[in-house]
Amino acid sequence: MPPRPTTFDPDQKMRASGWRTIRRVVPYLWPDGQGWVKRRVVIALGFLVVARLISVATPFLYKGAVDSLTGETGNDAAWMLAIGAIGLTVAYGMARMMTVGFQQLRDAVFAKVGQRALRRLALETFTHIHRLSMRYHITRKTGGLSRIIERGVKGVEFLLRFLLFSIGPLVLELLMIAVVLFVVFDVWYLAIVMATIATYVWFTFKVTEWRVRIRKQMNDQDTDANQKAIDSLLNFETVKYFGAESREAARYDSAMAGYEQAALKTSYSLAALNFGQSLLISSGLIGVMVLAALGVQSGQLTVGDFVMVNAYMIQITMPLNFLGTVYREIRQSLVDMGEMFDLLEQPAEVADKPGAPDLRCDKGQVELRDVVFGYEAARPILKGVSLKVPSGGSIAIVGPSGSGKSTIGRLLFRFYDVNGGALLIDGQDVRDVTQDSLHAQIGVVPQDTVLFNDTILYNIAYGRPEATRAEIEAAARAAKIHDFVTALPDGYQTMVGERGLKLSGGEKQRVGIARTLLKNPPILLLDEATSALDSETEASIQSELKAMGQGRTVLTIAHRLSTIVDADEIVVLEDGVIVERGRHEALLERNGRYAAMWQRQKAGEDADQAAA
Repeated sequence: MPPRPTTFDPDQKMRASGWRTIRRVVPYLWPDGQGWVKRRVVIALGFLVVARLISVATPFLYKGAVDSLTGETGNDAAWMLAIGAIGLTVAYGMARMMTVGFQQLRDAVFAKVGQRALRRLALETFTHIHRLSMRYHITRKTGGLSRIIERGVKGVEFLLRFLLFSIGPLVLELLMIAVVLFVVFDVWYLAIVMATIATYVWFTFKVTEWRVRIRKQMNDQDTDANQKAIDSLLNFETVKYFGAESREAARYDSAMAGYEQAALKTSYSLAALNFGQSLLISSGLIGVMVLAALGVQSGQLTVGDFVMVNAYMIQITMPLNFLGTVYREIRQSLVDMGEMFDLLEQPAEVADKPGAPDLRCDKGQVELRDVVFGYEAARPILKGVSLKVPSGGSIAIVGPSGSGKSTIGRLLFRFYDVNGGALLIDGQDVRDVTQDSLHAQIGVVPQDTVLFNDTILYNIAYGRPEATRAEIEAAARAAKIHDFVTALPDGYQTMVGERGLKLSGGEKQRVGIARTLLKNPPILLLDEATSALDSETEASIQSELKAMGQGRTVLTIAHRLSTIVDADEIVVLEDGVIVERGRHEALLERNGRYAAMWQRQKAGEDADQAAA
């Protein structure tokens, strides 16, 4: 008989994810080697137990005060007469204040535990995201990712607090009240209360599970809307260029319409939940109070007993009403944190080997040895590329788009690992050394220098944060940006705007050059560093780039051939293989692929000059 097909159960998956999240969070509540955290948890639990004991005992004082006023002291006459109605009333008020006081002490003691967990988990998530591969980051959606982190981190303290101080204490208080009802009154009171609680909990959990699924849909729509908004704002200029404001607004509104529908379902389901809870609690309250009223009529109970039963039912009602909210929020926190833990469990494609040593970069020689690589297995990009850049030498890699030029730069920085062959620096395979030490030895000037939305000083100092002000200004002078900066009203404290948009392309590129000069790496990668600039700006920056390469091993990925005529060797890539290599003059004499590219670019430049 063939095996029965497995059916997908979303509830079962959600429960499994919830338990996984709880297992991940508990160590933050009771961490190894963190005695102060454990002490705070124990002290907070102690305050909690004291608060609950006072809370359960308080209705006895209320009963005593009522019986003293009505003269129905019964068997409790001695202690009631000794204290008196006023004393009992004052004691009742004091007991209520002590209950609140111990609860607040509990929260104050636990606050540092919750905030520590929030901070550590936020840092762990942030660090992990930076460890993830380039492949992950080029496919992610920034807006949705930020929303997942924001909701997940906010759920940490809530989950810890309510797991510890809501569910357990609620069960403890209900058990103590059940014992009081059974001992002081009779089993029927206990039976009605237990039946009410059981039905209430079953109804609350069932409806809340349904509402959590709706809330998940609402979160997904919220994430989608936020992602569309951020994506649109990041591409503000493109939206303007194509007059697409209304189109972007329609996309955003479409996402918000889905959010609206899910939010309405959430509101309607909440109304149904609240009404159902009220109906069940009211039914139980009526049942118990009818029994108490009959007991008072028959003389078996005093008016104080009637009031005490009512007080206990109110005490049961309040946490039970809160149970629905707590359970819903816990489930929602589990969903939010589950998404964040999914992110944390995303494997890092490129990772250091256990015990990997730091890169020793004495000479800065770079070698690609029969390198094979493809972003997808079915589509190879590099097909056995071999080249060597000697210490202090320069090599330029040219070729048509898609030939694999920029891929070599990404492999050198180890954004990806090669599929075959090896990439070596001073004879060491980059896969065998730590990524931090590898990155420290390579400076990159990319095609589009992206700056942080901070000051010019901060962006230059990013190359070496411990650098002195004099060193930062020296790097800026070498990049020919110092005079421009000092002429600004705020000088080096000038804010550059989002992605550096307040600066021109040439100014951004010079800040990027200054940043890399300050890093002072032995290996330099120029990844089409001037192709996004106009010819005049490019010509003015070329001298800085040439000076920057002095004494360093330089790999230049070039689009404009005029920028690499002085390279020690030029490599022509086409369809992932090297088709030509040599110096500029030799390649022109060969009259092959490079010469054809050179003639096309010269013809284009001559046409531009004639038009000008």
